[in-house]
Amino acid sequence: MAGSPRPHLTWRTTPRLPRVRSASLDARQALTGTVTAPPARGSVDVSSTEETRTADTGTTAGRPPLRAAIVGTGAVAHLHAQAIAEDPRVELVAVSNRGESRRTEFADRYDVPGRYATHTDLLAAEHVDLVVLCTPPDLHRQQTLDAYAAGAHVLCEKPPALSLAELDAMQAAADAAGRAFAIVFQQRTGTAAAHVRHLLDSGALGRPLLAQCQTLWHRGDDYYGVDWRGTWDGEGGGTTLGHGIHQLDLLAHLLGDWAEVDARLWRVARDIEMEDVSTAVVRFANGVVAQAVSSVLSPRQTSVVRVDCERATVEVEHLYGHAGPDWRITPAPGVGEDEVASWAFPADDEPSGHTPLVRAVVDALWDGTPMPDLVTHARRPLELVTAIYASATYGRPVTHADLDDDERFRTSLVADVTDVRPA
Repeated sequence: MAGSPRPHLTWRTTPRLPRVRSASLDARQALTGTVTAPPARGSVDVSSTEETRTADTGTTAGRPPLRAAIVGTGAVAHLHAQAIAEDPRVELVAVSNRGESRRTEFADRYDVPGRYATHTDLLAAEHVDLVVLCTPPDLHRQQTLDAYAAGAHVLCEKPPALSLAELDAMQAAADAAGRAFAIVFQQRTGTAAAHVRHLLDSGALGRPLLAQCQTLWHRGDDYYGVDWRGTWDGEGGGTTLGHGIHQLDLLAHLLGDWAEVDARLWRVARDIEMEDVSTAVVRFANGVVAQAVSSVLSPRQTSVVRVDCERATVEVEHLYGHAGPDWRITPAPGVGEDEVASWAFPADDEPSGHTPLVRAVVDALWDGTPMPDLVTHARRPLELVTAIYASATYGRPVTHADLDDDERFRTSLVADVTDVRPA
């Protein structure tokens, strides 16, 4: 290959086609805001222009930090606590969990002074600017409404709601309260994902044509031993909603709005009410045709998003989070080296995860700027998942218009599942 590779890039070659793998640009430079976050409450003046944080030092420039609370202290709550601990503009002041031992262990670990059995106790006793919901999805709606009634902003783990009707009610409450409604879809984050989105949006790779979206995970009987798992009432849906939504969201984040979905739900092995496998063909508004598979039956676990464009294939393979080296761009035959070099990922890389996502939320609250689409557009992935459940039930392709006219799937995802387990 002529010329020298750029620093920090790994060039892999096949007999015909070079492949580029590496890191990327600052994700925040590639994201635009869509929902305005109102000022935080109380003593924190997020619209102040006189006292702003110093970007290169991470200091708060004399301003008191935002006050955050975490509701629920399961595994994902630790990721939020760690992300908060890394940002001097926000402090974790309270947590809630009904289990005293888990609540105490979590609070001791992160030196949290406020400790409560319920979120209502917490909201009644504490003055908080941001409530982070790390609870089962069937609790999100009421907890969100309660947080807004208390004047706090909300950062909610996925899935944010069990239906489009619930999600719309949560957003309406946020708008009425003048508070922010931010959603955790951390696969959108990471500098490499932002770089790829920029390449696709700019047309640098040509028109996108075909895509694949695979969430091939493994969850055994022990996973479903938790009382609320494996049930429509507790989880709201099967692997499509609980797991596949991550990659489906990343795919939609890269390609935009979907237009039509043709899908099936399968119960292949697990003794649960919902699907353990789903298969779908998704047509996007820009003409891309995508194949999507979600599974909890796959011993070799992997998560894959691949987009074939006119001038290159771009793909990422990872499990629960991606970084620059997990991404790869393969040029089409005949594409010149100079053009390939123009696609190269910049050297600085930040992996996907909760840290950049929490930082984006704090950026908006601290600076009084719009919430970036890194944490908005919650309806798009939930609509896509809803369309999969509706299509499987009706046995035909489903469009946005079908969902708009369908009260059943606006209020619930309970769907028909084809059971193919041996008798």
